[in-house]
Amino acid sequence: MTFFREDANLQAAVDEILAATWAESGLAQNQIALTWLIYDPPVMVNTGGAISPDTFWQYQPRGVAYRGVELIYPASVVKLFYLVAAHEWLEQGMIATSAELERAMRDMIVDSSNDATSLVVDILTGTTSGPELSGGPFETWKQQRNLVNRYLRSLQWLELETVNVNQKTWCDGPYGRERAFLGEAIENRNSLTTDAVARLVHSIIGGVSVTSARSQAMMQLMRRSLAPEVLAADSENQVTGFLGAGVPQSAQVWSKAGLTSKVRHDVVYVEDAQRSPYLLAVFTEGVAHSQNEAILPFVSRQVWKAMEILSKAAP
Repeated sequence: MTFFREDANLQAAVDEILAATWAESGLAQNQIALTWLIYDPPVMVNTGGAISPDTFWQYQPRGVAYRGVELIYPASVVKLFYLVAAHEWLEQGMIATSAELERAMRDMIVDSSNDATSLVVDILTGTTSGPELSGGPFETWKQQRNLVNRYLRSLQWLELETVNVNQKTWCDGPYGRERAFLGEAIENRNSLTTDAVARLVHSIIGGVSVTSARSQAMMQLMRRSLAPEVLAADSENQVTGFLGAGVPQSAQVWSKAGLTSKVRHDVVYVEDAQRSPYLLAVFTEGVAHSQNEAILPFVSRQVWKAMEILSKAAP
């Protein structure tokens, strides 16, 4: 059972959007995955923590997924999972806050810094990168590096049963013990689904991820400006070429993008006075498509247009 309820109108809309996307972009049908949620009135998200976790999880938004359970390399979208884990560790007193940790958490999400993420992963797991290890020391290191995976399993969400979140993110790639940990065929790489990403972000914007105050702090880091002058000043912003580029400036967006030479991903939560709030997670794969900055904005524009009708069709 998923955390959202399937909706015929939403399914029909996503079928049309996918057909248009395949025709427009040249993506193969197995090169895109998405999960899309709509928050009908009474809206249960971005409430500042006014809704209790028990009440929140009883509410199921309308939703639809296409290949939503397919495991895909998430690139920098994984940083949201490390952010949630860091707040959980802090809340439980498992780690202490510091100026450097706070700076790294911010840069990991706001700027998508891989160097910042490296520090966060080290602090979360008590591991460090370095030369190869052998025997017992490496087994201990691997056990420690899987701490975030064990935390995610403890949430007992169906969407997290198959994911893997135990690797750092890189610019040039891993070396030494990090490369050995990936496996000879890179079989131990990070893997996420759009359903898993959608549920994690759903919990953050719902104010029930760790605590309401920590959820709001995470949302603040995910907030994106759509102002042209802001985007022009940052060539590596997480809007241009991503889902936020497909909505008008009047909207408010919170997001986290991921990009490599083989994938282009994004998850975005959108609020606008003329539409119901919605959450959209889209993963795309393929060397020929990852550098195409038009695909995700195209999908986003189609969703934005469909939301005008779907908001009015709320049950």
